[in-house]
Amino acid sequence: MCIKPFNEVEIVLNNSASAWIKLVGYIRTNYIMDEHWNDKGELKFKRSKKTLVTLYIRDNYFVFLIIFGKQERATFEEMVSRFPEYILNYYESSKTYHDGKWMFIDVRNEEFIDSLIKMLNIKKSPNRKK
Repeated sequence: MCIKPFNEVEIVLNNSASAWIKLVGYIRTNYIMDEHWNDKGELKFKRSKKTLVTLYIRDNYFVFLIIFGKQERATFEEMVSRFPEYILNYYESSKTYHDGKWMFIDVRNEEFIDSLIKMLNIKKSPNRKK
């Protein structure tokens, strides 16, 4: 595990840094996950061989990749009215492969963090005891 100093991440993310802090903080507080950094600005949160989410650092924003299998898609579709159009557009336009629907969502600010957290909870219920 290679953890990047936050000041390096913050410089690249600029205005989306606060969204990164909230999202990563939520995951670290609510899930027991291993964190895997690579040298391409990619952070994966996974447990065993199951990935919860992958975050890709880009200039001034980051990408939130979550893959929903069949059951997660059914749950999401039951809750569709709870998500903003921005998230629904990504859901509708994302490709579905043999292993699930791959949603690459651009995060430029905190506006949709609550929706991303709902998506994490659909993927996996928090597993850290409070």
